[in-house]
Amino acid sequence: MGFKKYGDKNVIDLSEWGRPIARKIAQFLKEKPISVMQVTNFHLLLTISCAWLILQEQTILACFLLIVKGVIDAVDGELARMRERPSHVGRYWDTVADTIGLVAVMWAFGTLFAWELWLTFVLILATLFQYSLFNHYSILMRTLGTGDATSRIDERERPTAFPWEKQRTVNFFHSLYLVFFSWQDRIIAGLTGDGSEDLRFELTVSSTLGFGMQSLIIFALAVSENLSLLPELILGVNMAMMALVFIRSRL
Repeated sequence: MGFKKYGDKNVIDLSEWGRPIARKIAQFLKEKPISVMQVTNFHLLLTISCAWLILQEQTILACFLLIVKGVIDAVDGELARMRERPSHVGRYWDTVADTIGLVAVMWAFGTLFAWELWLTFVLILATLFQYSLFNHYSILMRTLGTGDATSRIDERERPTAFPWEKQRTVNFFHSLYLVFFSWQDRIIAGLTGDGSEDLRFELTVSSTLGFGMQSLIIFALAVSENLSLLPELILGVNMAMMALVFIRSRL
């Protein structure tokens, strides 16, 4: 069955509420001729479809499908662990796919609510940083708990391909990651301190900024017809949560 994401650590990860569902789906797919990359490609297509629905002003359906996307986003990792075939290519492509989806959805929201271009850009950047903060502590906790070690805090060193991967493919996606994503990881790592002894506070608080939890909040805003408050959520509430984590990690 592979190993758990956080290994032997029992943690409160609020963004992982959908992982039990994802694990069931992965169990169903384990012996099926469906690759991990195909699962990643599917949740990317689903996210792009959500962006199109937002442009059609079908925001409740779009935001509900974003929740579904969040569950499917966990399936690829679970499937790789169950098959005991972690992948550097899959790790990098998952980040690229998530970012493409984020840009598409934010652009759609910006078009719907007539945001200035600079505001859409700032919201995308802020969201990338909040995801990076959550990923930072998620990786640290996995290290403490002997969990999945495919992701690393510092990705600047080129990894060696697993036997079932091609090194040149790993090299390509690693270079892509370094150019477009590793800078934000280094900024987050520089802003955080040594952290608490077991990192539980930092992980739990930052997990509210993960896509799984954020998708639930965005759906609630859609149902209550308050999606126009997205800038206040991302630049107000979420930035305050990030500041809280930075302060705690340095105490």
